[in-house]
Amino acid sequence: MEVTIDKQYPIPASEKACWQVLSNITELATCMPGATITEQVDDTHYKGTVKVKVGPATASFAGDIEVLGVDEGAKQIRMLGKGADKGGSSASMELTASLQVQDDSSVNLIGKADVIVNGKFAQFGGRMMTSVSDMILKQFADNFAVKARAAQAALAPADATGTSTAAQSATGESATEVASAADAPKMQTELNGLAIAWMLIKNFFARLFGKSS
Repeated sequence: MEVTIDKQYPIPASEKACWQVLSNITELATCMPGATITEQVDDTHYKGTVKVKVGPATASFAGDIEVLGVDEGAKQIRMLGKGADKGGSSASMELTASLQVQDDSSVNLIGKADVIVNGKFAQFGGRMMTSVSDMILKQFADNFAVKARAAQAALAPADATGTSTAAQSATGESATEVASAADAPKMQTELNGLAIAWMLIKNFFARLFGKSS
């Protein structure tokens, strides 16, 4: 089964900061909740895992990532990811991601993903797979925004005294800065299987009652 997803997400950070995250495969991979790069085979091939937590249980999926192209001028990256579980189910995703500048402090993260699933995942149907993929991509975009904002803070120019924002943070922030840091969104480090299951259940009943009506 194959589904295609076109999405864009507003990211409150500069193009330079966003590209720093987008062009770093290791950083980009960890934007996916539960994903980890375990090995860099060469300049364009990586191995990794994705862990999915369902209640107290955790399942791990092994996979490979191939970088198909990086275009710094267009601020675009293309990659192919493949993975499988021990039950024989597999999935692959060819992703094209790019940045579209909105203003000096905001860009749109634009992504197109062609997802192919086989085995037990395919039984969910295209509509359900699209809904689940939307949810996972939203988590990915939220994590991307957190990393991009952190990159922007690190790129901030020195202040009038020559002290960088990062150094100022280490020696004592203002109350406003502390409050802002406390209110900043946090990385989602786990792919929540219960949330995915709930999404599937909701879509199943929505489709069921839709047909009944």
